Amino acid sequence: MYPATTLAQKKKVKAKPPARLERLMCTRGTEDEQARIAVEVRGGRVQSFAYYSKKKPRTCSVHIQRDDAYSTWSDEGRFTKVTTETGDFLIENRPKYVKFLFRDVDRMHYCGTEIGRINGTLTVTRGKRDCVIEKLMDAHQEEPDPILQPAPQDRVEQKPDPRS
Repeated sequence: MYPATTLAQKKKVKAKPPARLERLMCTRGTEDEQARIAVEVRGGRVQSFAYYSKKKPRTCSVHIQRDDAYSTWSDEGRFTKVTTETGDFLIENRPKYVKFLFRDVDRMHYCGTEIGRINGTLTVTRGKRDCVIEKLMDAHQEEPDPILQPAPQDRVEQKPDPRS
């Protein structure tokens, strides 16, 4: 005979439904010069983000997802560190906003421009359409190539003529 089973064992245990997916997005700027981000948060943890910026004629585009082959995600409290071969992103998830810190992200890889780094922050506030951006759009600035720069000219200071 089969062992007796309890009523609790006979009832199917219902799986907990997945946490609600929250989608946030914001934009800042005009058609010709803008930055925007879309973020997906589930269970208080960022699952993916897509950043886009444009400053004619240049554009930058970053799309990173948790558990993909191109990034490593580590969570510690409200902070998430995303490590990629081309730079790091630090994400702070608070009840009112999600803040992204771009740290030495390779500009050539994401923007298709000359060698340089993307550094700065972007904050998306829940319930608002405008982003708060600090130094992030500086990635679109041209960095002079030191090899192509003309050498400084030796200047001979001209002293005023004492007779005049």
